[in-house]
Amino acid sequence: MSYRMKNYFFGIFLIMLSIGGCKSLQEKGTDQFLSGEYQYAINTFSQILEQDTANEQANEVIAESYRLSNRIENSSEYYQKLIEIEPSFERYFFLGQSLKAQQKNEQATEAFENAKAYTQDEALLARTQREIESIKLANGIENYWPFHELVNYRELNTPGDDYAPIVSENFLYFTSARQASGIYAATGTPYTKLFRARAEDLRVDVSGIQALPEFPNEEGLNQAAMAISPDGNTLIYSRGNSTSPRDLPETALFASYFRGGGFTLPIWLPVNEEENWWNSTPAFSPDGEELYFASNRPGGYGGIDIYKATKLANGDFGNAVNLGPNVNTPGNELFPRPAPDGKFFFASDGHPGFGKLDLFVAEQDENGNQIIKNLGENINSQADDFAIFFTNYPKEGFLSSNREGGIGNDDIYYFEDKTPKPKIVNVLLNVFTKQRVAGEPDQVLDNTRVVLYDGNNKQIGGDFSNSNGRVRFTLDPQSNYTIIASKGGYFSKSVPYNTFGKTPDPATLVQDVTNVTLDTTIVLDQLILEKSIVLENIYYDLDKADIRPDAAKELDKLVQILKDNPQIRIELSSHTDDRSSDAYNLELSQRRAESAVNYMVSQGIAADRLVAKGYGETQLIIENAQTEEEHQVNRRTEFKVIEIKE
Repeated sequence: MSYRMKNYFFGIFLIMLSIGGCKSLQEKGTDQFLSGEYQYAINTFSQILEQDTANEQANEVIAESYRLSNRIENSSEYYQKLIEIEPSFERYFFLGQSLKAQQKNEQATEAFENAKAYTQDEALLARTQREIESIKLANGIENYWPFHELVNYRELNTPGDDYAPIVSENFLYFTSARQASGIYAATGTPYTKLFRARAEDLRVDVSGIQALPEFPNEEGLNQAAMAISPDGNTLIYSRGNSTSPRDLPETALFASYFRGGGFTLPIWLPVNEEENWWNSTPAFSPDGEELYFASNRPGGYGGIDIYKATKLANGDFGNAVNLGPNVNTPGNELFPRPAPDGKFFFASDGHPGFGKLDLFVAEQDENGNQIIKNLGENINSQADDFAIFFTNYPKEGFLSSNREGGIGNDDIYYFEDKTPKPKIVNVLLNVFTKQRVAGEPDQVLDNTRVVLYDGNNKQIGGDFSNSNGRVRFTLDPQSNYTIIASKGGYFSKSVPYNTFGKTPDPATLVQDVTNVTLDTTIVLDQLILEKSIVLENIYYDLDKADIRPDAAKELDKLVQILKDNPQIRIELSSHTDDRSSDAYNLELSQRRAESAVNYMVSQGIAADRLVAKGYGETQLIIENAQTEEEHQVNRRTEFKVIEIKE
């Protein structure tokens, strides 16, 4: 991937030496450099360095040629030599950038700090400090998608350049140096053309790769970085770097339109504005109403900035607008990719990263402010990482990189979300329904309706118990539930249930799905009019009717019965033993019964559903009680259903 970074604030001072037999080589190399034939200039001046390693012009031209052809990582030894000859801000700064591109961060920081001593320009000092801060921030970068895995699409790539993949209408379109017919003098690499192959998601038919059929690939120039509108009717790509005087001097955007069953010959887009500006890496917004691209036009924030142009009523795109200093930096931003959820992806070497171009996302934080995040080291490398495209946003797609371990220079990679599937724990709860039988073990109560509610009191299940009195539900671990059992002729009953601490830790599981079986039993009492039911453990202090905390807990159970059975009306009665006068015991029992009723009203039970009745010692269970235990049997609190509303 070649993009020429314009030298927008540094000047290069070529030392035109005239040294005997070397003069012809110097003149040749200088002409090559000034013509943008950087690789040829490198080759020429390398011959001079073989004879004179301290030649200032040779070191300068080679260093700048590597920098201007996006290979600054190769320039450090030449900038170092130049600093030994004569230090300057420019030489230290570019040395820092070269070392940073190699991830030699300590050395890069030292070079940037040294650069500060050679300038008083506030803008240059600010940019240098930004580089230093960027190195510091890079150490704290987290992976944006922790489980995304990147794989070289080895079957698709060649020993040359393969990059900028996009997918449209079941075709993968990309840029490649295969079938090259000439050499791009700036980098010494073959010119690139546009290709396509049938594709479905990440699967590409590599056996059917063909040169772009929509219109001819031209010879002797780079054709690259394509965008296709969502409707498939507009194709925009970048074209340039031609050595022909008949072609445009710089890379520009061209468009081809589907008309009458075919695509038109490409035409120069007005958003380019000037022929001498670099414009490339186009991308459409998801709705096709906006065109994003990168440009080095004047008035930006760095070498290459990202711009946006909005579609006009006539179908053309209007004046381009810079995306501003939050996205754009003093470095280079290119290969924009707007996402359907409003996030914006792009490549940059100006934001904190791992080396050269990294992939970033611009998104809004919880306060609505736009923030920029590096996608992390599972996506980015110390080399160039760029041109992201999603086939299934954000889980899978393609990108380009020239990192180590590839097939060629720039390679196409695909990525997939490999988030581990969570280990599932199902709680299988058996609810058994039974009935209470006096003096006998609880018996199976079949055909009982059992309903399950979640922690938000939402019904999530319900069934009738089978002949064995069983209903089965599937529950979630670490959750709260309520189970309600009901049957005609019986008190309905609700019981809380939770699964906290009843299942294994998913981190310890091996299988994808683990079932845990639990049991619980609900016992129902028969609903019989005028049948007294003793409330256990209802105690009062001597000669008092106040509800004690322990009595309140027992009364809460009766409160729940009344809530579960809204159709019943009860009498709550209090009884004493026979160790005081009849009158006293009758009055005391009435106060105790009323106190219990008042408590239940305070817990949300309607007063008209309750009748308080004190019986004193008139209904002794044990006549002539002698022991304290026998007296306790007589001192009891009971309730009975006195009305069942239909």
